[in-house]
Amino acid sequence: MDKVSASVSIVNDEQMQKLNKKYRSKDYFTDVLSFTINEKTPEGELLLGEIVINRDAAARQAIELGHSTEEEVAFLTAHAMMHLQGVHHEHDD
Repeated sequence: MDKVSASVSIVNDEQMQKLNKKYRSKDYFTDVLSFTINEKTPEGELLLGEIVINRDAAARQAIELGHSTEEEVAFLTAHAMMHLQGVHHEHDD
């Protein structure tokens, strides 16, 4: 089985807003960003990409949805992994 990896970073609202503005030209924070790489290393490992999760947004959303912050971070990670594999929203507002 080939090795597959993705990096995950945890940031706050302010850091996420800066990333969202820089890479998506949207001057507000979001809950998660993903950056696809999809390249193999010389050792044969597939680098899917990078995931950035906003811990502040995850904590707020967890309260709103009635589950733990850990569950919300797990959901956001899974959501971003889908993006790294080419699955995207039908409508991106």
